[in-house]
Amino acid sequence: MDIFLETERLILRRFTESDADDLFALDNDPEVMEFINGGKPTPREEIVEETLPWFITHDFFAVVEKPSGAFLGWFHLRPRKGEPDDEPELGYRLHMSAWGKGYATEGSLALIDKAFRDRGARRVYAQTMAVNLRSRRVMEKCGLTHTRTFHPEWDDPLPGTEEGEVEYELTRADWETR
Repeated sequence: MDIFLETERLILRRFTESDADDLFALDNDPEVMEFINGGKPTPREEIVEETLPWFITHDFFAVVEKPSGAFLGWFHLRPRKGEPDDEPELGYRLHMSAWGKGYATEGSLALIDKAFRDRGARRVYAQTMAVNLRSRRVMEKCGLTHTRTFHPEWDDPLPGTEEGEVEYELTRADWETR
């Protein structure tokens, strides 16, 4: 197992091809995918041929609960294409069974610390739909602050799109004073 980091309750490790079934199950839970694609099913071929290879070759990390070894979902910490390497985006997607247990906050805080401590980040940011209050709350618990609301154009807008997308950030200076 290629462990990227550990927290008190979690292991974040690199994805492997053997994660296809777990990723398929995660991306086919309508409630998990509500703010991603409106809860539509993701074909297994897409997971195996597109999503998983992308996760393996980029900074996406499978998250496993230490006591049980259960796959809980994933985190990512990576710059978006064309953006500065020292401004990584934080992202996460967890099974509903992991919601409300502090796992998203725990994993996010560990990744934020790693970004500033080991990777020389100048800023860490995260984005979500404005109506995704659970995700926004995680960002706030991690010390990120709302910086903007924006309204991208979508071919197939989801319910709540009219409220826009939000971006939260934590700068190195603010991280250092925490």
